[in-house]
Amino acid sequence: MLMSVDADLLRVLADPLRLQIVTLLAKETLCTTHLIEETGARQTNLSNHLKVLREAGVVETEPCGRFTYYRLKPDVIASLAGQFADLAETARATAENNVKRSCP
Repeated sequence: MLMSVDADLLRVLADPLRLQIVTLLAKETLCTTHLIEETGARQTNLSNHLKVLREAGVVETEPCGRFTYYRLKPDVIASLAGQFADLAETARATAENNVKRSCP
């Protein structure tokens, strides 16, 4: 069954810095200080992007003393990947069956 791809989540992940953050968090849980070092982004800019990722449900936080650690929520990424897999399967079936709409 074809599901529609989550356009809001795609917009969130389309930003290069947010995609870089997600890629880093896929490898390990990091605090803001680590993310600043890894990305070279300014603290305020990074915090704004982390807020967007948090509100979209892509990352979750873990307070640890005066630091906040960020962790990627893999189920969100897996869901998006599944949506693209469904889309690819539909396209494959369409191509194999030569499905096309006739012109008026």
